[in-house]
Amino acid sequence: MQMDAGLDTGDMLLTEKRAIGPRATTATLHDELAALGGRMIVEALELTARGGLTATPQPGEGVTYAHKIEKHEATIDWSQPAALIERRIRAFDPFPGASTLLGDAVIKIWGAEIDGFLPNEAGLPGQISSVNDEGITVTCGDGRLRLTELQRPGGKRLLVRDFLRGFPLHAGQRLGAAPTEGSAP
Repeated sequence: MQMDAGLDTGDMLLTEKRAIGPRATTATLHDELAALGGRMIVEALELTARGGLTATPQPGEGVTYAHKIEKHEATIDWSQPAALIERRIRAFDPFPGASTLLGDAVIKIWGAEIDGFLPNEAGLPGQISSVNDEGITVTCGDGRLRLTELQRPGGKRLLVRDFLRGFPLHAGQRLGAAPTEGSAP
C-alpha cells in the first residue's frame, strides 16, 4: 500500500485474498502471509517497472483498530462455548499462549479440538471428564474440548501423553479454579 497520513489508510497497490484454514494458528498464518508478502513485493516492483501498477483506495467501512494483545486476555473462560475456546487457543499461539489455572499452577494450552465423540454429560465448566494419551477432555459452557498439547510452568510444549508423564491429571479435577482449602489440585 502507499504511505498516507493515517494508520494503514493509504491506497492499495496490490491485493490477494487467502482463506484462514480451520486449523490455522496466528503462527502459521504469520508464516503464510510473510511468504505471500515477499512474493507480492517482487510482483509489485515488476509491475511498477512496466507501468502497470494501479492504486485503489481502501474501503472505509469495516475498519477497526486492533489493540495490542495483553496476557490476561488469553486466560480461558471455561463457561464459554467449546468452539470459541478452541479458536481462542489457536489465536493466542504463539503469543501470549492460552492459559488456565490448575490449582496454583498456570498451564498453557497450545492444542485442542472440539470433542464431539463422547456423549454430553453434566459437569462444571472447566471440569475434566476424561484423561488418556489422546487428550484431556474438559467440560465447557457449551460442549467439550479435548486438550492435546500443553505446557507446565518452566517446561516446554508437550503432546498430552508426554505432559501427563510429569503432570498427572484425573477426571473430576477442575481447570480455571483456584484450589479451595483442604482440596488437592
